[in-house]
Amino acid sequence: MDPEDFFETRPGSWFGGHGSLTLDVQLVDDLRRGPLADRSDLEVGLALTRLLHEDFTACGTGGGQRLDDESVMLAIKAHRVVLERLGMEPPRLPFRNFSSFGDYWRRNGMSGGGGWAARRECVESLLGPARDALEQLEEAEYEAQFKKGPTGRFKNLIFAADGPKPKIVLRDAVNNDVEIVSNADNCLVFTDPLSPYGLTWGEMIAWWANRQQADPHDRRTAHALYARLAASLDSEPERLLFRSYCARYGAEGGNELPALIPQVYLHYDPYTRRTPGHTSALARQRMDFLLLTPDRSRIVIEVDGVQHYADATGKASPKLYSEMAAEDRRLRLMGYDIYRFGGHELARPDASTMLHSFFGELLSRHKRPGA
Repeated sequence: MDPEDFFETRPGSWFGGHGSLTLDVQLVDDLRRGPLADRSDLEVGLALTRLLHEDFTACGTGGGQRLDDESVMLAIKAHRVVLERLGMEPPRLPFRNFSSFGDYWRRNGMSGGGGWAARRECVESLLGPARDALEQLEEAEYEAQFKKGPTGRFKNLIFAADGPKPKIVLRDAVNNDVEIVSNADNCLVFTDPLSPYGLTWGEMIAWWANRQQADPHDRRTAHALYARLAASLDSEPERLLFRSYCARYGAEGGNELPALIPQVYLHYDPYTRRTPGHTSALARQRMDFLLLTPDRSRIVIEVDGVQHYADATGKASPKLYSEMAAEDRRLRLMGYDIYRFGGHELARPDASTMLHSFFGELLSRHKRPGA
């Protein structure tokens, strides 16, 4: 909400017949009775604070304020009520309108041109703390709109391996720095700082262009990145899902969409898997796809082939299924969202239509707050 939202246009000859702005008295009266139906008290309180701050500053440093003596008193009363509803202490103004503000600054030695700075400082000292507190509350509410994502700090992505698995070591245990000591050429590693709003296709292109010393605005650069990512996929259902999502990049605003990152290493656990009889190895070292969305969600998409639920003979395996379910629970408790597709589902004739609908709804649920 802006300070101008408290005004209405009245017919008149001001500025060639366009009318003049006057305070919407009905709106201000409604505010004193209770919160507005379409605006939160926080929005209203911040806009009123800015209005009073701007108009008293204008009055004290050359004129041009939008309110008059009568309307500014109404605005001060509404401001006091709104801040009290928010549980805040309203500013204690030592004046009630512009006339008494003039008397106040003259009594306190703020007259003359040299007193303009003092009058601005006076207004800031009286109304600035309320504005700052409301802005902090607004930011806190904005942040609270984000989904609670995984704990921990983003360090890197190791993804899109198109050959033998990389071998990873912990190079610096204090800083949790990892290093790929073998098969590093088979995978990609993203270590750029992550935006608060996820990782977009445009940001991936810029990263790839820098890596390849290419022009990020040349469509061939994006095509090369797409081809390299697609090369890491090893089944037709995975390729269909990847194509269906990435087709959105070609539409208007496609570069602002979250990048669909394939074959992402979630953790690395080579030792317990080699130990006979060991049952504590971490399952599913790689996730099929990862989306880092604008609401700070981390979304895992898995394409399940028969190996996820059946043994080598094709017989249903309760053991494999329970391992998959346990890993899903673990990831969800870490804050990841998980969506699964069966390979059979993606082999249907209507699979592309189904995927298009799924991704449309998924992206609509994970927009940047306020978008």
